[in-house]
Amino acid sequence: MKARIDNYFEISSRGSTWGKEVRGGLVTFVTMAYIVILNPLILGGFSADQAPLDVLGNWLPNSQVAAVTALTAGVMTILFGLIARLPYGFAAGLGINSFLAVSVVGQVTWPEAMGLVIINGLIIVLLASTGLRSLIFNAVPQQLKIAITVGIGMFIAFIGLVNSGFVRASPAGPPVQLGDNGSVTTLPTATFVIGLILIGILVARKVKAALLIGIVATTVLAIILEAIFKVGPSLGTNPAGWNLNAPVLPTSIVSVPDLSLVGQFSFGAFERIGMLAAVMLIFTLVFTNFFDAMGTMTGLANESGLADKNGNFPRLKSALIVEGIGAVAGGAASASSNTVFVESGAGIGEGARTGFANIVTGVLFLAAMFFTPLTQIVPLEVASAALVIVGAMMVSQIRFIDFSEFSVVLPVFLTITVMPLTYSIANGIGAGFISYVLVRSLSGKAKEISPLLWVVAAGFLIYFVRGPIEATLGF
Repeated sequence: MKARIDNYFEISSRGSTWGKEVRGGLVTFVTMAYIVILNPLILGGFSADQAPLDVLGNWLPNSQVAAVTALTAGVMTILFGLIARLPYGFAAGLGINSFLAVSVVGQVTWPEAMGLVIINGLIIVLLASTGLRSLIFNAVPQQLKIAITVGIGMFIAFIGLVNSGFVRASPAGPPVQLGDNGSVTTLPTATFVIGLILIGILVARKVKAALLIGIVATTVLAIILEAIFKVGPSLGTNPAGWNLNAPVLPTSIVSVPDLSLVGQFSFGAFERIGMLAAVMLIFTLVFTNFFDAMGTMTGLANESGLADKNGNFPRLKSALIVEGIGAVAGGAASASSNTVFVESGAGIGEGARTGFANIVTGVLFLAAMFFTPLTQIVPLEVASAALVIVGAMMVSQIRFIDFSEFSVVLPVFLTITVMPLTYSIANGIGAGFISYVLVRSLSGKAKEISPLLWVVAAGFLIYFVRGPIEATLGF
């Protein structure tokens, strides 16, 4: 039995071991578990006046969103592991859930917004199953694929720095600053720094399970500090507190999940806001979902060493189809579109190379439905330290980019920098694609550019100016 599982997931043939896969799956879960806490804060709320209301004044209860978030993450992570056999964890995408809460709900109801998410997923499944999504993937030059990997590394490192409070928005002067008024002043941020240094030393010394050991050790330190100093969670009113959740041992670890949001979706948006307005919302969802996932998969494949010389990875078509199914599942459960998480790089950094790691991660997410309090023990500051380390690992791929031609340098530079600066993988890819086709073609390299890349660049141009287009159309 063990040999059959090994052969199916290709554990030995990919140079991995059972221990690496289990540790990698566990680390991926630890770095992703915050989504069970954060997604309800974006889509739901603790009370009606704190939650995004739809046009009918409805809101999504926090506990119900937490339950369906864990459910869809677990199911989709396991499904992806079984079909694509790659170590990429799935959960509600932060870009899309924020877009839904800020830009969509208010025009349509929550069930109608989730109906749009389902349509977005069906379109992505169609594109993937017909091979068009693979064709687009293959049309991307190798230099840009590597740039996407590096950009994602910068992006997730920036996420870690922001989530830890090490980088904060500046009230005056530059857009961001170091800590609070230019210095590290809070215990949670100091804990992040300690964790970052500890994990960095362990990785540099090539200690097995370096990320896992560092996360556990720093979490223990965080629990001790919280017990002594009673810092508490931030929750928007305590800027010196822990981001999202304080590291406290729970008094009760078991909770019964409320899955009543499953199936609460509607396709009434077309009637409520009109066909053109609904189509523009779907267009934005598809573009964000499509290219965020493509970029993340590219980066993770390069980081794990599973990509070939052209940047393609095993079972590409299956992976893209399942990713589209994640959007459908997320919409159907009212958890928002589920997609590949860049935090999977932490598990890859721990040694995960196959879908078996996903089984571990997925089972832990399913367990999280019943043990929600346990997901709150590891503070976001500790997980952020691991993300910065993984970001540094991914940025090292920059050594494979040829910087001898400026017509390549500029698109690569824009891809890498726009991702973290705009907090969007899709934006970085779009800036890279548009600049690549324009600069390369006007530099006498037009014949080297795939016609499909021109089409995608034109699509991104529409994506970037969709605001004026929507205003012109009157919605």
